[in-house]
Amino acid sequence: MKTLSRRQFLIDGTGWVASCAAAVALGPFTACVSRAWAQEDVSGSVFKGDGPKQVWKWSREGYNYQSLDENRVACLICPNHCVLSPGDRSVCRSKVNVDGKLYSLTYGNPCAVHIDPIEKKPLYHFAPRSKSFSLGTAGCNFRCLNCQNWEISQAKPHEVQHRELFPADVAGSAKQAGCHSIAYTYSEPVTFYEYMLDTAQAARAAGLCNVLISNGYINRGPLIDLCRLLDAANINLKAYSDAIYRKLNGGRLAPVLATLKTLHEQGVHLEITNLVVPTYVDDEDLVRRMCTWILKEVGPDHPLHFLRFHPLYKLDRLPPTPVSTLARFREIAVAEGIRYAYVGNVPNHEGNHTYCHHCRKLLIARAGYFIREYHLTGKQCEFCGSVIPGIWT
Repeated sequence: MKTLSRRQFLIDGTGWVASCAAAVALGPFTACVSRAWAQEDVSGSVFKGDGPKQVWKWSREGYNYQSLDENRVACLICPNHCVLSPGDRSVCRSKVNVDGKLYSLTYGNPCAVHIDPIEKKPLYHFAPRSKSFSLGTAGCNFRCLNCQNWEISQAKPHEVQHRELFPADVAGSAKQAGCHSIAYTYSEPVTFYEYMLDTAQAARAAGLCNVLISNGYINRGPLIDLCRLLDAANINLKAYSDAIYRKLNGGRLAPVLATLKTLHEQGVHLEITNLVVPTYVDDEDLVRRMCTWILKEVGPDHPLHFLRFHPLYKLDRLPPTPVSTLARFREIAVAEGIRYAYVGNVPNHEGNHTYCHHCRKLLIARAGYFIREYHLTGKQCEFCGSVIPGIWT
């Protein structure tokens, strides 16, 4: 992906055509910002020391922030609790203080838009075989050393190519494409909260479902507001260790655990992923303690996905996770009482399949993201009649 300087993007508008087309693989839905818009609406700057402070076309005043003295503001979306003086930018890189008001810079300008199978999220117990209109913007409130999408998650909004797609247009495009849901994904949806919330409202009005794919690093108040519009979520529980969170991800464990509990309490369909990073997270005792917490706090019925790590970004020196480690962790989870544990990022492994928790018969056989066998009648196992937790229609 080509990176533009701020001057190129905000003033000249050069170089955006080719890489925008590559970043948004949607055929008839592909659309990009125009040079005329860039010149007309994006004059000025949102950076400290760069002259008059103005926000650009793809901005909205923050929905959750507090005004402080000396024109400072405190963002209340996530536990980072960024306190910003005029001209300052948040940890997630997508919020700025402009003259004492907090603005999001990622409203209606996703840099990644695709139509994905819902199994890719991964969501294995939610609307199987359905399509999800998936989008993400620049920015993240973590600094994961192992990030798989660092080109966008660790970038500022003006540093990536994007398309203009406001909430009503997202819903309309998703309906036109025959999608069942809209997924907020790829980077970190918490950082484009305002855009996500308004799009979720448009999706609900259009009869579409809303799916959150997130690190779960969000405060309870904004999460409760979002839960009213959410149908499903997959939260990446990166490690059951606060020390590892601080070292590997630049965050803390407790807020993520709180998010899992809130989603469960609010009745949002919840699945959990654990990316098994060698030398950081590949510890059997850690897995057992994680499963103990899950069973105690949210119960045995939320699917748990152990994902294979591939060496990228700042941990490219590490080897991929051995498949045997993932299989062992799945065995441990099932032995501890997790009813549905999966192996991810290993196509055609038996750990991709769903088995009845009662009779242990094969219910859903997956080949990558595609289903080749399906043995559910409504919510019930075809063999023993047990109700299988999930949303199956």
